[in-house]
Amino acid sequence: MPSISAFIVIFILLAFLLHSWLSKMNIKKLPPGPKGFPIIGTIHLLKKLVHRDLHHLSQLYGPIMHMKLGLKSTIIVSSSHAAELFLKAHDPVFAGRPIRLTFNQLSYHQKNIAFAQYGPYWRNMRKICILQLFTTLKMNSFTSMRREEVGLLIDHLQEAAKMHGVVDLSSKISSLIADVICRMVFGRKFVEEEFKASIHEATLLVGAPNLGDFIPFISMLDLHGLGRRAKGVTKVFDGFLDIIIKQHLESNDENRTKSCFLDVLLDSKIDHSSIKGVIMDLIIGGVDSSRTAIDWALSELIKHPHAMKKVQKELENVVGLGKMVEESDLRELKYLEMVIKETFRMHPPIPLIPRMCIEDCIVNGYHIPKNSEVLINKWAIGRDACVWFDPQTFFPERFADRKMDMRGKDFQLHPFGYGRRSCPGMQLGLVLVQLVVAQLVHCFDWELPDGISPSELDMTEQFGLTCTRAHNLSIIPIGRAPN
Repeated sequence: MPSISAFIVIFILLAFLLHSWLSKMNIKKLPPGPKGFPIIGTIHLLKKLVHRDLHHLSQLYGPIMHMKLGLKSTIIVSSSHAAELFLKAHDPVFAGRPIRLTFNQLSYHQKNIAFAQYGPYWRNMRKICILQLFTTLKMNSFTSMRREEVGLLIDHLQEAAKMHGVVDLSSKISSLIADVICRMVFGRKFVEEEFKASIHEATLLVGAPNLGDFIPFISMLDLHGLGRRAKGVTKVFDGFLDIIIKQHLESNDENRTKSCFLDVLLDSKIDHSSIKGVIMDLIIGGVDSSRTAIDWALSELIKHPHAMKKVQKELENVVGLGKMVEESDLRELKYLEMVIKETFRMHPPIPLIPRMCIEDCIVNGYHIPKNSEVLINKWAIGRDACVWFDPQTFFPERFADRKMDMRGKDFQLHPFGYGRRSCPGMQLGLVLVQLVVAQLVHCFDWELPDGISPSELDMTEQFGLTCTRAHNLSIIPIGRAPN
């Protein structure tokens, strides 16, 4: 009898231990993903176009995929449904940002907003931006300035059109956006070549892959030289910003734009490092993302002449041929809005959105470890055949019956991010993209050089923080009517 009792006790104990072990295994179940090697993990699977490589792997392993990138546990999210699970149901848990060595240097050690860690500092800085910098009243105060700057670009292109000359439109758009943002931030444009070169260098650095980010013990070696370059850029920016801040603090010039962002930030009584970090966000993030979106929108319209004609016809009806497009016209340009949405779907300026898990979490039955990096692959979400019909085709009309918001309410299309980490300047970015595309299409027809047909336009991508055209859009403007 005792032996039977002992057997029952042992059986119950073993069953309990087995249940506990199985439960623990279930809780710790990571998402599926490719196997890697010691130290490097699965980095070798990623080539030049990382967003495309991750999309291909997700088709093998699913929309929630685990990869070991170097020594970093990384979760790849590749569908709108999966993105909603992470960014809506668990938004606070995934509100962190991974630390990137180059970003850390350029952001004055995370004194910006985009890559500051989630917490009181980040909340305060975001609050300042939303309530003081990006209000409707503040945005409207710069309307005439934006119109003036766009008009200067149109004047330049009209002169080029008279000579039937080839224009590097990508560079012109980049300069336009930089001038607009600098006037909003500082109250004036900058012609100093060193300053412009530093902006360009910074945009390259933030998108450059750094092995030290994923294998921390080699970061001090600075194998790619990115740390040295970032320090050089920061030194140049620091010099300019120190001078500009001093001028704004001392200036009694009544002609200076008193309502520029820098003056607002100085009045907020935050330290100068924080001001510099926010300014770096505005300049680097604003210039590169807006220029990239405009570049791709124009490229797709040039490649698809029927869509170009539909936009031009709409502009003729709403604005009138020979007139400048006003920001107040944009809400009436429904087909242009479809074109912009389709551009963001196919070419999200920032294809991979990095988040960081700030505590252990269970998503869809998978264990997501604390400090894991989460990459939301917006490029893959825009090509999800379960959501989009014929996703590889540029077809703006797909949005005719889909009342889809671009400000983060719909997970199928969220070019400016979602939730706590959405871009506070999204309204400015959207206005700039729509206005510049509308004006360039309204004032000009476009012809490719050397007899290249629209269907032959090179659409090769270059991956970085933003996914730009690999080659600048060089094209011939042909004036449609006098301005």
